[in-house]
Amino acid sequence: MVATVHQISVSNGGVPKLPVGSARVSTQGVEGDWQNDRKHHGGPDRAVCLYPLSLIELLRSEGHPITPGSIGENLTLAGITVDDWAKLGPGSKLRFARGVQLEIDSYCNPCSNIRDSFRGLEFNRVKQDLHPGHSRLYARVLQEGTLVSGETLVIEVSG
Repeated sequence: MVATVHQISVSNGGVPKLPVGSARVSTQGVEGDWQNDRKHHGGPDRAVCLYPLSLIELLRSEGHPITPGSIGENLTLAGITVDDWAKLGPGSKLRFARGVQLEIDSYCNPCSNIRDSFRGLEFNRVKQDLHPGHSRLYARVLQEGTLVSGETLVIEVSG
């Protein structure tokens, strides 16, 4: 499956994360990004948070005021269908054109900090257990480097 980086998003802590044109990615995360709750977010196994533009568009069609970066994802990916996103999970790999490589480690549990991106503050709309295939994904960095908006990537689904 081939996709592109629609938006790279970072913040000094909390949400929304705001767009940047490029960012260095290391095993510790995306340069310029910080999480206020380091117990549940960030670290080597949760270095990069991913979400597809297709699900943002689906959620917007349901009336949710979500935008790229507003639920804390670092990379908003374009060109991935909702059905294809649902096939991704731990072990899936992402290989970016400029050399960065990521491996999906886990599903990202939503917290109340992202509630303003959802109609009725229903932030559990992106909880994997309640809505399989609609969760954000956490990835570890296998190969460090710099990502740029518009960059292509290849996704290898595990299993």
